[in-house]
Amino acid sequence: MSFPLLTATAVLPAVGALATAAVPAAQRTAAKWLALLVSLGTLVLAIVVLVRFDPGGARYQLTESHAWISDFGVRYELGVDGIAVALLALTALLIPFIILAGWHDADPLETGSKRWRPTQGFFALILAVEAMVIISFEATDVFLFYIFFEAMLIPMYFLIGGFGDRAHAGSDENAAAQRSYAAVKFLLYNLVGGLIMLAAVIGLYVVAGNFSLAEIAQARANGSLHMATSTERWLFLGFFFAFAVKAPLWPLHTWLPNAMQESTAPVAVLITAVVDKVGTFAMLRFCLQLFPEASKWATPAILVLAVISIIYGALLAVGQRDIKRLVAYASISHFGFIILGIFAMTSQGQSGATLYMVNHGISTAALMLVAGFLISRRGSRLIADYGGVQKVAPVLAGTFLIGGLATLSLPGLAPFVSEFLVLVGTFTRYPAIGIIATFGIVLAALYTLVLYQRTMTGPVKPEVSAMSDLRARELVVVTPLIVLLIFLGVYPKPVTDIVNPAVKQTMSDVHKTDPKPAVEAAK
Repeated sequence: MSFPLLTATAVLPAVGALATAAVPAAQRTAAKWLALLVSLGTLVLAIVVLVRFDPGGARYQLTESHAWISDFGVRYELGVDGIAVALLALTALLIPFIILAGWHDADPLETGSKRWRPTQGFFALILAVEAMVIISFEATDVFLFYIFFEAMLIPMYFLIGGFGDRAHAGSDENAAAQRSYAAVKFLLYNLVGGLIMLAAVIGLYVVAGNFSLAEIAQARANGSLHMATSTERWLFLGFFFAFAVKAPLWPLHTWLPNAMQESTAPVAVLITAVVDKVGTFAMLRFCLQLFPEASKWATPAILVLAVISIIYGALLAVGQRDIKRLVAYASISHFGFIILGIFAMTSQGQSGATLYMVNHGISTAALMLVAGFLISRRGSRLIADYGGVQKVAPVLAGTFLIGGLATLSLPGLAPFVSEFLVLVGTFTRYPAIGIIATFGIVLAALYTLVLYQRTMTGPVKPEVSAMSDLRARELVVVTPLIVLLIFLGVYPKPVTDIVNPAVKQTMSDVHKTDPKPAVEAAK
């Protein structure tokens, strides 16, 4: 039997979470180092998966299949295509930086405080989320995917509610109430989506008799699976609703600003750069593959919702006074672009959407983590409490600027390529939608540059005059992310070579081909 590489990538952080949680209370530093080493080990395994994956090979590779609940057709089936490999690598890459950035976020509070921040629990929960996200990307059994799609809500709930941002205006009681509200809202929104999806999962089993993606696809191909149009549409809506909550798509987005505002910066990155990607990934893997006709039927409505997300998120980001809420609304706008690319039903759009998932994860991590370093120094999330930071902390201001420029998709930085592909792919099939979505770029430039101007330029405020620049640990976190943003902005081919074959197969699933140019090229 070959080594179960995919299982190992999920088991290692899961075991690491248990081991970290078991470290004695007095050994906080040991728990941090253990969590970091486990995350680095997971990254090594992810790199091995990346190296062994053949973009020109079978659709799902490194597959594993074992009987699990045979009476109900449930199997432990894993496999990765190019899209899953790219997102698995992104997850494994970001977790070590998240751990390093949050090195002191769960340290005990001052002597006499009524609350104790269990350091071991904080890092164990991060590793648990990593394990569940990874296996969600790998699962090719719908029921197996559903279990971990829902299970990741539990550690995220405790990370949001139990380890809030210390830069909270007001009393400890008010801060705890705000964290509790954000955590419960996150949990309820996603649980409702998950319960609706569970009904659809049961319906899929009734129709197909099993949960295997491969078997269902084969049954469709040979004509042995017949699904009524109305049934397919209802099942699609059940799956899509859950994924749209997770993504998040307007109007199911309202949990995200609260969750990111009340979380520590590393946990905010975990939410929007890692966990939320499961929703958009699942739209490609499950909605389009399992319900191709229903996906085409729902496309016009979804494109409208995506455009609303783009413009609405960007407009609200412009008016924010809180740095974290601004990044949250910017992410809602960016997820609108991703969903727009997926349902444009063109190869450029879907390649751009997949690339956008990767690039958004890197750019949001860079911007939010630097913002977290900034907030920890000043003790405030409010934009108005800053000014002139670039004069006292030029490296911090410079990295903040690069992260912001990536957020507005400046040419030469990674998100530009993906956003360009999404817009081109959309315009070739839906020109009016593509034109409207373009206004999101203008608004992104507005909220990003205004944020930088109000926080980093102008007279130095007395409260920031003694602010220190980035320290060695913080530079270790930020520098690789900045390098990746520049490298993938100039040379995105390593990622597109991996995802493009999977995109072509997805296009084949929904029986779509790219529109022919209106004007043929001159011969």
